[in-house]
Amino acid sequence: MKKITAIVRPEKMEPLKDALFAAKVSGMTISQVQGCGSQHGWKEYYRGSEVLLNMIPKMKFDLIVSDEEVDELIDLILSTTRTGEVGDGKIFIFPVDCVVRIRTGETGEDAV
Repeated sequence: MKKITAIVRPEKMEPLKDALFAAKVSGMTISQVQGCGSQHGWKEYYRGSEVLLNMIPKMKFDLIVSDEEVDELIDLILSTTRTGEVGDGKIFIFPVDCVVRIRTGETGEDAV
């Protein structure tokens, strides 16, 4: 099993969510996050003082999937969220050692 974490533009949340549901992803966690990468924010003026806003709002998608689904889902995320501009986001892949469903105590693939 793998954990896919995708950090994407806020305006890509709905299209990506819809695409993942259409691909029969069994579940996902979506969070509003802030961060900075290559964009490094922008400057604004507040009461005559320059302020550097370097934390950009993003959306974080977390998915736990079987190893066989990873490549297909990465392609789906890329095709749905890519604009070609700085700030499109990142995808991270992590190994998952164990999953436990709290309600039933099921473990492994059965818990996903």
